[in-house]
Amino acid sequence: MIQLYTAPTPNGHKVSIMLEETGLPYRVQALDLGAKHQKEPWYLEINPNGRIPAIVDTDNEDFAVFESGAILIYLAEKTGQFLPRDPNLRSVALQWLMFQMGGVGPMQGQAHVFLNYAPEKIPFAIERYQKETLRLYGVLDRRLADREYLADELSIADFATYPWVRSHAWAGLDIDHLPHLRAWMDAMAARPAVRRGLEIPKRPELEAVREAGRNII
Repeated sequence: MIQLYTAPTPNGHKVSIMLEETGLPYRVQALDLGAKHQKEPWYLEINPNGRIPAIVDTDNEDFAVFESGAILIYLAEKTGQFLPRDPNLRSVALQWLMFQMGGVGPMQGQAHVFLNYAPEKIPFAIERYQKETLRLYGVLDRRLADREYLADELSIADFATYPWVRSHAWAGLDIDHLPHLRAWMDAMAARPAVRRGLEIPKRPELEAVREAGRNII
């Protein structure tokens, strides 16, 4: 059984999508990021970085894994799914996973912050991160011009990237000029397991977590 610690963010959705696609049994514990549950000592024992998501594999001596990309690799190797066995194809999938982890996620995340959360609007920062995110989207669009998925076959690279590109509007970005990326987005959105993964954690679970936080306070 996989114990998933998560919240409704792109990084959290990467793992819930993967779990839904693989069919692995799992339990969800929603964390209220606003209440800083992810900084509590018990959780730092699981994820020293104090971020979501994290998993504990109760079938493997309660082995804990943090960092969303590392979790995807772990689950792919555990199930033998969504990471090619051929060394070259495996490398391609991992390259695109790292492209998301090192590029799309950090750049789009900064665009989100400066556009929506910064106490004062800094036009230079907003433009800088929006432009870089769009540049990375252009790389994805070119990659998808002649293939259905980033690594040719559906892989953890797609599960990592989709939740971020899906939230492009929150970063103030438009992808209508990127037809191949748009088509890939539509194909990913049509997958039932992807849709289920995007609903994790479910709203009642979130409300229960927040109510528990209020009771503690």
